[in-house]
Amino acid sequence: ARYCSDGVYFFSDTPPITMSHIESRALLDTSENNTIAASAQKTLLGVAAFLGCVALSAAAVATDRAMYDHGTALYAPVGQSIATVRPTTMARSVPMPITGSVQQQASVVMAASQEPTNAVPSGNGFALEGSHAAGWMFAPMAVLMAGLTAMVAMIRLSQRQASVVQKVATYQPRRWLMTSTAGLSQDELKKMVGYKSVDDHVRSGMVVGLGTGSTAAFAVERVGQKVASGELTDIICIPTSERTKEQAESLGIPLCTLNEKSHIDVSIDGADEVDPDWNLVKGGGGALLREKMVEIVSDKFICIVDESKLCPGLGPGFPLPVEITPFCHEHTMRVVAGLPAIAPYLKEAVLRMGSSSSNKPDGDNIAVTDNGNYIVDLHFKEMIKDAPAAAAQLKNTVGVVDHGLFIGMATEVIVAGSEGVYVTEKGQK
Repeated sequence: ARYCSDGVYFFSDTPPITMSHIESRALLDTSENNTIAASAQKTLLGVAAFLGCVALSAAAVATDRAMYDHGTALYAPVGQSIATVRPTTMARSVPMPITGSVQQQASVVMAASQEPTNAVPSGNGFALEGSHAAGWMFAPMAVLMAGLTAMVAMIRLSQRQASVVQKVATYQPRRWLMTSTAGLSQDELKKMVGYKSVDDHVRSGMVVGLGTGSTAAFAVERVGQKVASGELTDIICIPTSERTKEQAESLGIPLCTLNEKSHIDVSIDGADEVDPDWNLVKGGGGALLREKMVEIVSDKFICIVDESKLCPGLGPGFPLPVEITPFCHEHTMRVVAGLPAIAPYLKEAVLRMGSSSSNKPDGDNIAVTDNGNYIVDLHFKEMIKDAPAAAAQLKNTVGVVDHGLFIGMATEVIVAGSEGVYVTEKGQK
């Protein structure tokens, strides 16, 4: 894509790229370096564990020899006296086979002190020297355990490397549609994302929902250009507000209403806030009811925003509009403000005054929507903890026509930012 000084955007017919070459290379290089570092660390840990176990085994054998090599044994040949015994706090007798008839069984006693002991009864049986046997039995067992530890470490390392490679192959926090937007104004970014959404998603023969707002207006403009040039034929569009209807008519776009077409192929509209789960706040322009009616019956709802509309959670960044009936509107406002999913985070509920297309007061009269209703703007001091619950409670409140929470409706969010135009990944914080 290229932006020219005369304000005209040119779009190539090449398919959208997932990521720019430089960004892809940088991501892969970073991941490769991280994988190499992790591999080296895990290998060193495995070797260190192995050598540590071998060292402990050798130390145990050396200590055993140094302390007990001079006539000291847990067990001695049956029939010989034991001058000294290994210090211990336990005693154990080990039955030994004998061949004499005088005594049917002999026991080799492991004493609980360092004092000399009486002679063990004589016989022809034989007991192993426990100090040496125990040490040399421990050594191969320790080496075996060290080998198993190293094997497990290497298996875990291989699994980790495979996981990293898989993540690198599938990592798409942003699917880039265009790059090199540095220096563009916010309106220019809105124009770019509005045009791109139409180029990528609107085809001849479709029924198209036209959104309302400053960003959606550029999408309507692009549809008008393509209809005029003959690139789009046999399409019909459904506007979501009187303002959008007037703009579309001025551009020669064929229009109808939901009365004629209850199924829509694609709708394109902006948003006032977008959270990581693609839940939206809409209705800053006062058209939330018609927008929701059109977009809920669309196969695809393409949300187009500039980067300033992205947020970690809905609420504080933009007032939530709620369309209510004029009848007893003050009562309805109080009920709405007291809803369990709303009240803990609410700062104030303000009735919209002046024009319904702006939540900034610009007149002395109560603002009236295209449907003849009022709008109350909910200003929050904190993020709404459970937006789906808030949406359900608002919808179930008698006197509320509809609200500006669009939960789970967007099928794609296209963002125009300082680095380019991209599609966000759902659930990416």
